Amino acid sequence: MPSTEPANTYNDAPDDRVLLITGASSGIGAATARMACAHSWRVVLAARSQERLEALAEELGGAGRALPAQCDVTDWDAQQRVVAAALEAFGRIDAVFANAGFGGARGFLADTPEHWREMILTNIYGAALTLRATIPAVRETRGHLLLTSSVAGRRVLPGSLYSCTKHAVTAMGEAARQDLNGSGVRVTLIEPGMVDTPFFDNRPSDALQDDDIARAVLYALSQPPHVDVNEILVRPIGQPI
Repeated sequence: MPSTEPANTYNDAPDDRVLLITGASSGIGAATARMACAHSWRVVLAARSQERLEALAEELGGAGRALPAQCDVTDWDAQQRVVAAALEAFGRIDAVFANAGFGGARGFLADTPEHWREMILTNIYGAALTLRATIPAVRETRGHLLLTSSVAGRRVLPGSLYSCTKHAVTAMGEAARQDLNGSGVRVTLIEPGMVDTPFFDNRPSDALQDDDIARAVLYALSQPPHVDVNEILVRPIGQPI
């Protein structure tokens, strides 16, 4: 008789796959790392907080399953070191989740120029450096690039420079898809709506959870090689924009 258990499409690929995640120490990045490890991925955890990365790597199984790699994504040398460490530890990179980023107050007079500079460098330049550093390895595996954009990267928010940075990330994802067309590399934009995450100083209610976005990432990764899910835009029920 046929099995009555539901198929788990997340586990259809070999268990030696390697996923590199930036912004991995908390929030969506950490949730994605946990979910990926639960479905047989090995993970490279990149973020600025070495202490948090080491704790998460230990939780996920330690050496052989999770590699902590301290990295400021705005530092090109640091990005290259992460890729080199990943290849030395695991021999390959199958997927990359360019997830590092942060926001700021709305209003063009509401935040400091210094905060703006760091946000633009992290959200845009940092994501671009992640692509530049990892594309050669991902070409080798005919792998997958994923970028965290936002609903705010589709709908302009009043006075939001953060929204402007996410519009740039949305454009970056499409530019990368076209650039890599024919290479076998897939490109996916993950575009969350309101998420209850450490990203916010005042945590929202009635929002998505980090695990909701992690499931979207795993859904894109789980598709057959000929299927390229280019965008996943996901909102909590009732979000007006």
